[in-house]
Amino acid sequence: MPRVLIAECKQEVSTFNPVPSHYADFRVVRGTAMLDYHRGASEEVAGALSVFDQDASVECVPTFGASSITSGGVLAAADFTRLSNEFLENLSDAGPVDAAYFCLHGAMQAEQDNDPEGFLLQEARRILGESVPFVVSLDLHGILTDRMLQHSDAVVVYHTYPHVDFFETGARAASLLMKLAAGDVRPVTARVKIPALVRGDELITESGAISECIRLAQQIEASEGGLAAAVMWGNPFTDVPELRSNAIVVMDGDETAAKQHALDLAARFWNHHEKMQVPLTSLEESVRIASTIESGTVVLMDAADATSSGASGDSNAILSELIRQNYQGRSLSPVVDPAAVRQAFEAGVGATIRTKVGGALDPARYQPVEVDAKVRSLSDGKFRSESFGWPWDSGNTAVLEAGRHTIVVGTRPVHLFDRSWFYANGQDPRQFDLVVVKSPHCEPQMFSDWCAKLINVDGPGATSANLQSLGHTNCERPVFPLDNGVELQPVADIFRRT
Repeated sequence: MPRVLIAECKQEVSTFNPVPSHYADFRVVRGTAMLDYHRGASEEVAGALSVFDQDASVECVPTFGASSITSGGVLAAADFTRLSNEFLENLSDAGPVDAAYFCLHGAMQAEQDNDPEGFLLQEARRILGESVPFVVSLDLHGILTDRMLQHSDAVVVYHTYPHVDFFETGARAASLLMKLAAGDVRPVTARVKIPALVRGDELITESGAISECIRLAQQIEASEGGLAAAVMWGNPFTDVPELRSNAIVVMDGDETAAKQHALDLAARFWNHHEKMQVPLTSLEESVRIASTIESGTVVLMDAADATSSGASGDSNAILSELIRQNYQGRSLSPVVDPAAVRQAFEAGVGATIRTKVGGALDPARYQPVEVDAKVRSLSDGKFRSESFGWPWDSGNTAVLEAGRHTIVVGTRPVHLFDRSWFYANGQDPRQFDLVVVKSPHCEPQMFSDWCAKLINVDGPGATSANLQSLGHTNCERPVFPLDNGVELQPVADIFRRT
């Protein structure tokens, strides 16, 4: 009976968020609780289990599962030590195994290690042995490092953005692992580095220019001898030495084919890299344009404060500009501010308070704005996401009404790539003239399918698509768009373990 180890550790951070991440920011499950948590869910581990469960001879060996409740800043040293120790201790306790599936993200960063996932795989190798096949699943926003490739047999990556193929990616990874464990395939991986950091609508896999690369990757993966293929464009806000875009192809023993396919993928990506940037509109102009829309809902995309990409969530930049310009419509904004929430809870529902909102976590970027606001509702902040049913927790949360402006204020950051937080606190975005959305992209039905106007705002923040404004110091240079005259000089690096 083959024993297949399952382990998970996922987080995406922004180096430019001054608030460190901590162990408490992770959902942690251990042992058989991993199976109970993931079976019937929609994430990668669930997809992997759907494959393993089809073979009665497979014994699943769940070890440790950690996934960040929300993204944030660099993981504090003590907290990564605790997280990694628990991860590795559970691997050590698993006993001998025949194969291992690792569900990772790729865009972690810890104070003492710029490649935490590589470290976990390196140490997993030491514990489990050189002969045990490892297959790793990654987010296409992951940073693909040499250490990760050296210690894994194959890497399987999402094929969609916005992400909807979590389950499918886990199933692809598990299927490949089963072939490896049976000795049916001999993976060889080709990786081509692409000196580009990209953002924007052209990366939407259903409609953007990136779709050409995704389709090619899927064709390669489905071809004779194809095992896995992807393009990865990393997380531009995780400023680590190996940050860049990558083309990666895994073939069954055919190094020549792996190289050629990876080079082709990289060339296709490079053909579009200049248009893979977000046209941004200034704060002042965004509000001015919004004021001219006579009917329907205007969505102001504040991707600079995208909590799903690592930002702090406490930006009040758009709210402040709405107030400054005396915007006449009804607006809805999300903000993280623990002190304002405490004040609202002390006053109670129905009370009117004078409070400062915003700039609670990233004061270098945001100045608090003082408002007179009525406390409309209070909640414990626990809810499930509209998109995937995942449990989320914004801590104690208050809805404040400051004149025309409704502000949902939380104690801690929470993902904002759909309408879940608004709905959980009794607010329907369709009932407002303007909504602030803190995400670079959402599923179309969330906002873009029905809003009257969507504007990408050039606001301040730790996840600004205005990449030159962030101050990268660690990533490989030169890299587009941080440097001028960048050229692709493609080289296919080969990784294999057998």
